[in-house]
Amino acid sequence: MGRIHQLLATIREASKQKGISYVIKRGFYVWLYVIYYKIFCKGRGFTFRGKKYHYFYDIINNTWMNERSVEVAIVMEIVNKNRDKKILEIGNVLSNYYKVPHDVVDKYEKAPNVINQDVIDFKSDSKYDLIVSISTLEHVGWDEKPRDDGKIPKALENLRNLMKTQGGMMIVTLPLGYNQVLNRHLNDGTIRFQEQHFLLRTGKNSWREASWDEVKEAKFGTPYSGANGLVVGINSS
Repeated sequence: MGRIHQLLATIREASKQKGISYVIKRGFYVWLYVIYYKIFCKGRGFTFRGKKYHYFYDIINNTWMNERSVEVAIVMEIVNKNRDKKILEIGNVLSNYYKVPHDVVDKYEKAPNVINQDVIDFKSDSKYDLIVSISTLEHVGWDEKPRDDGKIPKALENLRNLMKTQGGMMIVTLPLGYNQVLNRHLNDGTIRFQEQHFLLRTGKNSWREASWDEVKEAKFGTPYSGANGLVVGINSS
């Protein structure tokens, strides 16, 4: 779904639930926040794998106040560096912020160029140079009926099989505390990436690199809205 469609869908839903006056008032404050962060906070950043990134601020999904500010910054840079290669995205996220030419698999979201298939069932005739996923896999098996605690490892295995055997790369971000089964898989090593990096939220919108011991008990939604701890997993071939 493009930026305009995303905004219109959000406005329509809010209007139905809370009325047009709420939408106008809320929209005014949202734009003030966006302007403030883009003007006065554009130099703020965080470090990931020894590299300095600027926080990503956008009106879609209120990125200035949740994990999207770091997830999109990290993944977008990697995608942009590989734009001439074959890329697969699991979960329709990046197209909310800019036009993407790559393949997108999302089981539920209806949008142009989005393939509506379950991640564990998706197949391709050719392998991918890069596979990315932003805060999507934590929903796999957890937000489904019946719940399937073993589905996330199966999804990751399928993605590994879709990655090129030489020179391929997969990077996924996973919020901690949302899916307790995912936390358990990460803690006991059922889910393990070649590179596992962790980010800890230290303020309303400030993050730093951390250890597993620092983030493993992070709560989702407290003390700040959304994720308070993130896993960034990377596999390469």
